[in-house]
Amino acid sequence: MLAAFVISGLLHELMFSYAMLRPPTGEETAFFMLHEVCAMAEGCRANVRACHAPTPRPAPHLQAGVPAVSSATRTGHRTNATKGVSAVCEPLGPDRPIWFPGATPPSWLDGSLPGDFGFDPLGLGSEPELLRWFAQAELMHGRWAMLAAVGILVPDLLSRWGFIDAGFSWFDAGSREYFADPWTLFVSQMALMGWAEGRRWADYLHPGCVDIEPRLPNRKNPVPDVGYPGGLWFDWANWGRGSPEPVMVLRTKEIKNGRLAMLAFLGFWFQAVYTGQGPIDNLLAHLADPGHCNVFSAFTSH
Repeated sequence: MLAAFVISGLLHELMFSYAMLRPPTGEETAFFMLHEVCAMAEGCRANVRACHAPTPRPAPHLQAGVPAVSSATRTGHRTNATKGVSAVCEPLGPDRPIWFPGATPPSWLDGSLPGDFGFDPLGLGSEPELLRWFAQAELMHGRWAMLAAVGILVPDLLSRWGFIDAGFSWFDAGSREYFADPWTLFVSQMALMGWAEGRRWADYLHPGCVDIEPRLPNRKNPVPDVGYPGGLWFDWANWGRGSPEPVMVLRTKEIKNGRLAMLAFLGFWFQAVYTGQGPIDNLLAHLADPGHCNVFSAFTSH
């Protein structure tokens, strides 16, 4: 979750840097880091309150032999916290891989989420709604990071192969001239992205309310699942249909690649700040002299 907020701050900083034609200031990243600290504090507070909540006494009018409802079940903080997160994937079995061998995953991470390895030491996902929101936030940031990684590497390679202008670098793309001025591009992007994000937010609140899947008599429409629209427009190869097992495998692969892309984008960003070069140049320099061009050179050269 921390990586998701950091990547979000860096992406927003890059966006404002392109729009205003100024170098990054760190303000947007600091804002998202502050948001992350507040979210962690809120999650820890909710977790502590759930752990110290008093056990309710059974009402006098209850018949003998009727079991009292535990505080965890009444509050919903610990039990079945992932219920409603996904309408397609089924929880994995008790032998599912865990982030640390022998560790016991928390009860709210029951294996129903793609990429769930039982890691939540601060209990930030103990609240059902927060867990649902964190899962969607990580999914969206992972997808954006995968697009960003491709958008950084492919133009760099095309520039080296002579298909586009030489000297391309992703961190100064905002200073280049395009078919429109920066403010026109910025306003157009905000309008288009606002429309798409508004529909996604509406689908998050009311799953299936923005479904645009055509209704055909001989075709069964997919089950609405937040974050995975599927259907004819987003899953024309039918990869996301069928039994829950292969769907869970594909979604786990996506979230793993998204997490790797978030770390890759974070590395691209710090490489550009430190060396002023793109990832391909840094990779070639490291391969040419791995003993001196590596991550430790950032702490020894200056």
